[in-house]
Amino acid sequence: MEDKKHILYHGSNVIVERPEIRTFGHYKDFGYGFYCTRFEQQAKKWALTKSPKHIVTLYEYSEEQSLHTRQFHEMTDEWLDFVADCRRGKEHKFDIVEGPMADDQIWDYVEDFVAGNISREAFWALARFKHPTHQIVFCTPEALANITYKSNYEV
Repeated sequence: MEDKKHILYHGSNVIVERPEIRTFGHYKDFGYGFYCTRFEQQAKKWALTKSPKHIVTLYEYSEEQSLHTRQFHEMTDEWLDFVADCRRGKEHKFDIVEGPMADDQIWDYVEDFVAGNISREAFWALARFKHPTHQIVFCTPEALANITYKSNYEV
């Protein structure tokens, strides 16, 4: 069986040749880990939120079937519950999690849903994206072993 290989992008203010899993700061959609995307334009947007530099780093990702992965192909109730749990600090046991991202506006809706201020139906009515988003997080050292630094550029 041939390995599936993909190019992934990471937006930052530094070149990240050796990615790390950092377990501090605020909770993210899929928990702590090293976040990338398949969408170059999205990585550029991430980089532009950083300063003083805006760097996009490229990696080659070789899928490893033995890793424990969770993939969300679209925003669903299951995705919403998973993101809400991760944003509350609940840990999961996956090596890699992949799927749509909840940007800051969507997260406000998630918080309203978690607090009981809006219904699940109201969340979905508010959360419709005008463009697709993607994120993949590498949560364990075993997962990080499957990405290889390729290059970088400044935005």
